[in-house]
Amino acid sequence: MRKFVVLAISVVMVISMTALLAGCGDKDKGKDSGDKKDGKPVVAVVVADGFGDRSFYDSSKKGLDMLTDEGLVKPMTIECRGENFEQQMRNAADKADIIIPVGWEFGDIEKVADDYPDKKFIWVDNAGEKNHENILYINYAQNEGSYLVGYIAAKMSKTGTIGAVGGLDQDTINDFIVGYEQGAKKANPDIKIVKNYVGDFEDPAQGKECAQALHSKGADIIFAVAGNSGSGVIESGKEDGYYVIGVDSDQKYIAPDTIICSMVKNVDESIYKVVKDFVKDGKFEGNRTWVADMATGFISVGYGEKDAAQQVSDELKKEVENIQKDIVDGKIKVDTARQ
Repeated sequence: MRKFVVLAISVVMVISMTALLAGCGDKDKGKDSGDKKDGKPVVAVVVADGFGDRSFYDSSKKGLDMLTDEGLVKPMTIECRGENFEQQMRNAADKADIIIPVGWEFGDIEKVADDYPDKKFIWVDNAGEKNHENILYINYAQNEGSYLVGYIAAKMSKTGTIGAVGGLDQDTINDFIVGYEQGAKKANPDIKIVKNYVGDFEDPAQGKECAQALHSKGADIIFAVAGNSGSGVIESGKEDGYYVIGVDSDQKYIAPDTIICSMVKNVDESIYKVVKDFVKDGKFEGNRTWVADMATGFISVGYGEKDAAQQVSDELKKEVENIQKDIVDGKIKVDTARQ
């Protein structure tokens, strides 16, 4: 009898321990998979390269941070570091409710979205063509803002030559550059515009070399459209004494005496708006491309904080404001490299 009791107790202990371990396993799994235990959706921002560019990718994270700070979502971030774009989207979709790939590199998003029909996808900086109700595409009229900074560059250039350093020679980057060229020609039909491409968004050293090459051709103002590679352009401007125009975020704080203005593409605000609309009102308009342009307020020119050093005169800023109104009103049609 005693042996039987001991055996029974042992069995109960084993069963209890097994249940306890299973419960712990489920808890961990729920945490890892982003289960909405507190009612908040898990939002994953997946960037093609890495954070720390003080530009495009950091702006996307700022949007996620804004949502998190307001207690609307549970955040998740993934840095692809230039590879495994499809798999990283799948990794995000396994755990998150809303997946936000940031960059043109996520061309397999529609295939992934098909495999995760209950998840929402927001592809930042791209337009879509296929029928996917669970994908919202956000495209930006960066050509419009680039027109304005091109106008500023041509007006302020003392050499009659301005430049642009692009990350890659592709449609999104060239959309900046064609607007920049058009605005510059509006300000000064005789302006000379030189440009080159780094071939990478994560190579500041090469970005610096590209900028130096343009400066040697006479460019005294250079538009850095190169992500983290643009850090090298800014460094070159500081060392060699010429002006730089920032991109995506208001970058003047990085080098107030070198960066005269920035072409601001409010990725943060657009992500914040779309996700908040979904969380608060259940509103998600998939199967469409939302163009965040100057008329919507998501494209603008930044001159830094009020107490920052200002190289652009108030008179020139007023000219730019008037041109901005003409673009919004359709009086000026800005060229685009988008297909």
